[in-house]
Amino acid sequence: MADTESKRYIVVLAENKLGVLNRITSQLRKRNFNIESLTAGTTEKDGISRITLVFDGETTNTEQVVKQLDKLINITKVWDATSENLVIRETLLMKVKSTKTTREEILQFVQAFKAKVHAVYKTSLILEIAGSSQRIDDFIEIMKGFGIIEMVRTGATVLNQKE
Repeated sequence: MADTESKRYIVVLAENKLGVLNRITSQLRKRNFNIESLTAGTTEKDGISRITLVFDGETTNTEQVVKQLDKLINITKVWDATSENLVIRETLLMKVKSTKTTREEILQFVQAFKAKVHAVYKTSLILEIAGSSQRIDDFIEIMKGFGIIEMVRTGATVLNQKE
């Protein structure tokens, strides 16, 4: 992903209808906008989903992204949330190699990063961590030294901190 300072966060509220996400990504693909990350989930309002799209602000005209998405059916609201006072979080699930000799050290890092252990196997651990992009990057970098078997990372999800 691009530098945190150049990231742009577009938030879309959409009716939870068949094909909406496909229409969003197709509209952006047609205009050659590159999505760095995309997350979607339900909201406090029945039938409404919240979609967070992350773009590189240096290469993407986010005003144009907002205009293009606002044209689509089933979209109830779309805005560039970048300048808002945001809480930005990602989640990582990782399976890392673990032996009798490395397990204690891995668990110390898990504790230091306030991560969670979901499963313990003879030769591996399944870990979860949520936080900022930088925190997740740092955790990944440390775990590389132990041997990452498999991992998956969500995209950014954002929420305005203001009351």
